[in-house]
Amino acid sequence: MPRIAVVGSGPSGVYTAQALVQQPLVPGILVDVLDRLPAPYGLVRYGVAPDHEKIKSLQNTLRSVLEHERVRFLGNVETGTHGLTPERLLGLYHAVVYCVGAARDRRLGIPGEELAGSHSATDFVSWYSAHPDAAPAGFGLGARSAVVIGVGNVAVDVARVLARGAEDFRPTDVPHPALGALAGSAVRDVHMVGRRGPSQAKFTTKELRELGALPSAEVRVEPADLALDPAYAPVPATGTPRPGRTAVPSASSAPAAYPLAAVNRRNVEVVRGWASMPDQGRERRIHLRFFLRPVELLGADGRVTAVRFERTAPDGAGGVRGTGTYEEIEAGLVLRAVGYRGVPLAGLPFDETTGTVPHLAGRVLRHGVASPGEYVAGWIKRGPTGVIGTNRACAKETVVSLLADAPALSARRITENPVDALRAAGHRPVEWPGWLAIEDAEAALGVSLGRRSVKIPDWEGLLAAARGEDGPRRG
Repeated sequence: MPRIAVVGSGPSGVYTAQALVQQPLVPGILVDVLDRLPAPYGLVRYGVAPDHEKIKSLQNTLRSVLEHERVRFLGNVETGTHGLTPERLLGLYHAVVYCVGAARDRRLGIPGEELAGSHSATDFVSWYSAHPDAAPAGFGLGARSAVVIGVGNVAVDVARVLARGAEDFRPTDVPHPALGALAGSAVRDVHMVGRRGPSQAKFTTKELRELGALPSAEVRVEPADLALDPAYAPVPATGTPRPGRTAVPSASSAPAAYPLAAVNRRNVEVVRGWASMPDQGRERRIHLRFFLRPVELLGADGRVTAVRFERTAPDGAGGVRGTGTYEEIEAGLVLRAVGYRGVPLAGLPFDETTGTVPHLAGRVLRHGVASPGEYVAGWIKRGPTGVIGTNRACAKETVVSLLADAPALSARRITENPVDALRAAGHRPVEWPGWLAIEDAEAALGVSLGRRSVKIPDWEGLLAAARGEDGPRRG
């Protein structure tokens, strides 16, 4: 009976486990889902904004897989440099599928990026999501103006969290210290800035529209920024628009500066609507800025005070060029949200250019040759692209390759009980009952704070809860 290890319990790992136990070709496969953290679900638990309850409810789907009779969750198990090596894992399992994601954020590579008050959006998300690796000191929110560099969904999330009233987060599972910091935040102006126009921004229209639905904040757009976008039409292309609204041009009339496939006209329409709205006098403002490229973070006494941008313009080939015109935006807090990158896992090959493990249909390639028993799925396989659902097809492709190799893999001799071997090597796996104990402890913490379930944000508290102990827990 083949025994497979899946490293990573986020969507890609759980979908891989699901595809393995549900397929009919190789019956009886046993799957151990290993994770460095004592809690499952990966970015669904530690990356989805706390006010996105519909997306967070995906945990229920992932739970049903991890509770399958032939799937076993083993949290608190480290792999790589400080844990199980790929060689050791292949001694415990017939095959290993690595679904470790893309944990490193991309940097801007500009002067001043190391100033105090300059952070990655990844770190900010980890803080309000109660990731146990997040800095316990949290984030200082004493500045009135914040700049979010990037125009993807992560940028939209952090801008929304900064602009939203803390009372809106009280019913969520956001950790109590973060809730208190948000309640005391002095931030009133949030500038979300991209180097290209709204038609090529990476945020989805649904996420974008949520900014306009915040009761305590209004969205401001510079009409001059919008007018630079090749998908913007100051006059209707066909017909007569309704009063106060400009028609979106048809695909046949679109300027050729951007490839048509890359243009999101719905985003342009939403942003255009905000550009025409009068000031509503709300407490907070989200300023959407486009065609600005960061060139330097300015500071005083070691702390960021502003961001210097160069105005860009479409280059006619789908990108932008600098114009030599500059402007500065005041900021006591800067969050960069310009993408993720895969991190090398000790013992596995790694392509520094793509930030992925070299593979062929999910089979890990060592020196161009498929390595028996080693596979990848998710972001470490294809890069940080797609949405959560993209991981299903990605996982299925890898599982098809693994099943084709199953006869040869099953012939390998492995350790009879991997958990016994892990414990003998000093690992202390948190199994499913331990995770359920963490859930119970978080529910009890919420009750004690007069809230719903509240996440435990530190390693000591999580592991104590998994053992059923009343250890120290910071809400």
